[in-house]
Amino acid sequence: MPRIELAAEVSDYFDRFFDHQAMHGVEDTPERIAEIIEAIQILAHSPLIGHKAKGGKRELVIGQESRGYVALYRYVSDIDAVFFLAIRAQRESGYKRSR
Repeated sequence: MPRIELAAEVSDYFDRFFDHQAMHGVEDTPERIAEIIEAIQILAHSPLIGHKAKGGKRELVIGQESRGYVALYRYVSDIDAVFFLAIRAQRESGYKRSR
């Protein structure tokens, strides 16, 4: 079973996520976070489930519509590891990069 590693930049996404949720008075934040965590854990059993993306990366679609997210990751079979690189809302274009 592959191990899952989170890139440091992923915490930047969650900071933006919490700020956005608070600004808009969204009350189901814990449920949304649970959906994301559950989807990431699926990668431990099925690391190739995501759509192929550029540069040997993959994208995992989580949820749908306004509650949807896309997680960018890379699976390295030689060391049996999934590197979770970024996450964005489905409605966002591209991934935000940390400075």
